[in-house]
Amino acid sequence: MSDQGREVVFAQAIRTALREEMKRDESVILWGQDIGVYGGVYGATTGLQREFGKERVRDAPISEMAIAGLAVGSAILGMRPVVEIMYADFLMHASDAIANQAAKWRYMSGGQFKVPAVFRSPGGGGSGYAAQHSQNIEAWFCHIPGLKVVCPCMPRDARALLKTAIRDDNPVVFLEHKSHYTHRGPMPKEEETLPLGKADVKRQGSDVTLVSWSRTLLWALEAAERLQDEEGVSVEVIDPLTLRPLDLDCILESLGKTGRLVIAHESHAFCGVGGEIIAQIAENHLDLLKAPPKRVCAVPCPLPYSEPLEKAALPDADNIAAAIRKVVG
Repeated sequence: MSDQGREVVFAQAIRTALREEMKRDESVILWGQDIGVYGGVYGATTGLQREFGKERVRDAPISEMAIAGLAVGSAILGMRPVVEIMYADFLMHASDAIANQAAKWRYMSGGQFKVPAVFRSPGGGGSGYAAQHSQNIEAWFCHIPGLKVVCPCMPRDARALLKTAIRDDNPVVFLEHKSHYTHRGPMPKEEETLPLGKADVKRQGSDVTLVSWSRTLLWALEAAERLQDEEGVSVEVIDPLTLRPLDLDCILESLGKTGRLVIAHESHAFCGVGGEIIAQIAENHLDLLKAPPKRVCAVPCPLPYSEPLEKAALPDADNIAAAIRKVVG
């Protein structure tokens, strides 16, 4: 591998981060369904039990509440658990331990207890897994004070952010897109971390600010390139990386140049993170907007199993390009 690194898939980036942190810190343990012998349903933990043993990489029973509860307890007692919930939909089963325990212990104890637990989970559509295995519920956890919420897209970002999340003394919900584990991207040879709460400008532009995250970022970049090439519209694309804490300053700086805003995400628009970003801008920075902002989100329905219906329900590059055309007038 060269100093510039090599192309890896998203799942390998996750596995690299876990392996590096387990080698660095013996208090890092893994816990989840089928993560040991099987290596995780998406291969993100392949080989780790063989390398680090069954005491540190443990297969869990089919009980998301038990998995999350053990994570909270072990974190309070000094471990750094990284748990995998097989589908983000099942985080609902674990929500009491995450939202009512992990998020509150440090505050309620006046800082006497830390809860350095990471809750990894794949969500999102595009794989034909239907309504109960395809949801994006990042907004649920962004609503809970005490939780940090991370939604990376690029393999390099995923590795760096997961390492930071594991080292954080607060609970982190780390959401991965399950249709994205085979997405390839560069990853450097050397270890690196990224701060939580710092966005990244993935593409410079001057006409429109486009904010997107997770797999939808790929469609955002595609739409931006197409509009530049075909219509001469210059789109600046921002990946928040962390939804909570949110780097609003990065978005505001971009809006100071463009005056126009489009937000694209796969979860539903109603009570979504995109709506929160727009609300904060409207409340305090309305003077930056030259046109009403637009959101591009999933159709508000349970995600269909049918492939053509699922495709129609999810945002894509065409939807994003259409929204950009509207804000530029």
